[in-house]
Amino acid sequence: MKYILLLSLLLISLSAQETQKKQKVTVGLGPYLQTQPYKGVDPLLVPSPVVFFDNGIFYVRWSRVGVYFLGNKGDEFSWGFSLTMQPRVYGYKAEDSDYLTGMDDRETTIEGGLAYSASYKKMYIETMLITDMLARYDSWLFKTEIGDEYTLGNFTFYPSLILIYESDEFVNYYYGVKESEATFNRPQFTPGAGWQLGAQTFIDYPFTDKLSGLINLRVDRLPTSALNSPLIDSDYIYSGIVSLIYTFEY
Repeated sequence: MKYILLLSLLLISLSAQETQKKQKVTVGLGPYLQTQPYKGVDPLLVPSPVVFFDNGIFYVRWSRVGVYFLGNKGDEFSWGFSLTMQPRVYGYKAEDSDYLTGMDDRETTIEGGLAYSASYKKMYIETMLITDMLARYDSWLFKTEIGDEYTLGNFTFYPSLILIYESDEFVNYYYGVKESEATFNRPQFTPGAGWQLGAQTFIDYPFTDKLSGLINLRVDRLPTSALNSPLIDSDYIYSGIVSLIYTFEY
């Protein structure tokens, strides 16, 4: 099933590219920073591409891609069901800190599944049901995001609230301690499912008609079920990117 989803995304996106009309595309690159809640683990800092594109058939939203299979794109109101796929840059290696010595690595993965999105004027909502396609945590997540757009002078803000239901397997994979990993200072811990709450905003400032600066700021609170994990020393994950972006039509 996972390989069918990957193949479907590839074939449909190639077909969409052949039929699209002139579209607006935003591309950029910048440093992405993400704090890690684990004890002694340094923040993640990596270069990240930034791409935004949506022609009503195929879309890219930062690092997530998708293909609509049902919906309608209008001037004021749009909606659509899509197949979607995204990377999850998360986890740790046992050598990342002394405290994690003896733990099995918790790896990054690729998630994919179904998404429903709708927008009216400047407001939008998106709901996703996604699964682990590389069998790391080997389960599913449910995510809903609601956002809007505001302007203040030359600045444009895109704030949103994010609610994610994380399954037993997900929370246990990233925050649990197996019996074989337990030590005197790191007891066995098996958390259950929980809700992660996040808030973020994109901030856009134009330098020219095509060149802009883009900042993303985000904070997520770990699910309550994970807060007693002996692995963590922070209840929150902070992340963001600073990017120079270029918008053009083709």
